[in-house]
Amino acid sequence: MNLKLARLACAALILSALGVRAQTNDIAAADKVRAFVEATEKVRSQCLEGRRTICGRIEKILPDGLIVESGYTNLLRMPLERSWLLPGTIEARRELNLVEGKNAGDVCVGLVFLSDTPKSRLAKPKLYDFVVIVGYPAGKHTHTTVGTVTHTVRRFSANLQTAVEVVGEAEGIKAPVFTAGRK
Repeated sequence: MNLKLARLACAALILSALGVRAQTNDIAAADKVRAFVEATEKVRSQCLEGRRTICGRIEKILPDGLIVESGYTNLLRMPLERSWLLPGTIEARRELNLVEGKNAGDVCVGLVFLSDTPKSRLAKPKLYDFVVIVGYPAGKHTHTTVGTVTHTVRRFSANLQTAVEVVGEAEGIKAPVFTAGRK
């Protein structure tokens, strides 16, 4: 009889230990998820704070985006602001002494790479067309200009979620991976 009691006590002890371990795993998993969410929200806030109005001329079309010379503030006039893509035939000029502000939504100045642009129903972007769109900072982009000469410019994404993913990946933020431990 004592052997049966000992076995039952041992089984109860093992089961309670497994329960504590499962709770510990659940807490650790929740901590990982919380840390990921907090880091992602921090990056999202940075992208929102760093957003810029990109208004400029398309200087180069690449497979993954557009090189844009931004700073054409007169593109922000009515009725041009209704579309993100404007034909190169409109009259526009770049502000010569324009300085980029530091506030969210300020006009971006200079050469930038713009990715994740919306699909236009009317036309595809062409060289020397104009864009007016909000871009979210997404790191840097290096492209070839002439021959083997490379040029690095700021990268902006027209999609906030993509910008958050790109910046998060660059900062080493990875979604937690869980393995099936129990059923």
